[in-house]
Amino acid sequence: MPGMKYRDIWQALSTTYGEGEAKAIARTLIEDGFGLSLADALCGGLERLGPEDAERLSQSVSKLQKDEPVQYVTGKTCFLSRHFEVSPSCLIPRPETEELCHWIMDSFSQKQPSRLLDIGTGSGCIAISLALAFEGCRVDAWDISAEALSVASRNADRLGARVDFSRENVLREPFNYHGTEKNGAWDVIVSNPPYICQRERVGMEPNVLDHEPSLALFVPDEKPLVFYDAIIHLASRTLTPGGSLFFELNPIYAEELRTAMLNGDFRDVEMRCDQFGRKRFARGTLNAI
Repeated sequence: MPGMKYRDIWQALSTTYGEGEAKAIARTLIEDGFGLSLADALCGGLERLGPEDAERLSQSVSKLQKDEPVQYVTGKTCFLSRHFEVSPSCLIPRPETEELCHWIMDSFSQKQPSRLLDIGTGSGCIAISLALAFEGCRVDAWDISAEALSVASRNADRLGARVDFSRENVLREPFNYHGTEKNGAWDVIVSNPPYICQRERVGMEPNVLDHEPSLALFVPDEKPLVFYDAIIHLASRTLTPGGSLFFELNPIYAEELRTAMLNGDFRDVEMRCDQFGRKRFARGTLNAI
């Protein structure tokens, strides 16, 4: 597609996404992928691209036509007003996860935590955002994927955040406590673990199913809380007494999770809804000894 204009791009995408979404994706592509504003594009900026960039633009449009998420095509996304690198090795951060971070930051606006752990860090968006919000807080971040940890480490370096990343499988022990004792290792543990059951694949969008990492999305139908149970068990042994456990969750299993947290030695379990009114987040406080 030589000499493409903004209109050419969104029209090429409209059969896949519909006109409104196609225009939004085209704008994201030219802004994040090529550093051009919409005004630049409308004033001939795309037609002035060099041969290599013009070819990259054409290839990018072809990828988008095959349902590849625009964030993977451009290699970046925006989270809490910061640009994060993303790749198919990690989930694309969602606006709901921004809400979770806001809840944590608001909860500690008067006295910040000293030690925090993010389990299943992916791109590092939670860990990095909280490390930047809580200066002086030691932030650890775990993930099972070495590739995701590489992305997260680059994000932390670029954004100037101090985070200790470790490759860990929360379903298995032993864990790396970075020289700290298990009891009282962290004041806060947060996780957005896999929580979509296999049976929920029906109706999911192809750009998610075909491109985002299944390892970070799905759990067995018969064990929908498998990661939550493991994290609750870990948190009950490693949080400081009175420490906080935060989750992003599947609304379908909100009440089951509440029960699991209460049974796991947590009190004052609170559920919060996302912007669409769905129970999406949980917080519990570890009982004091």
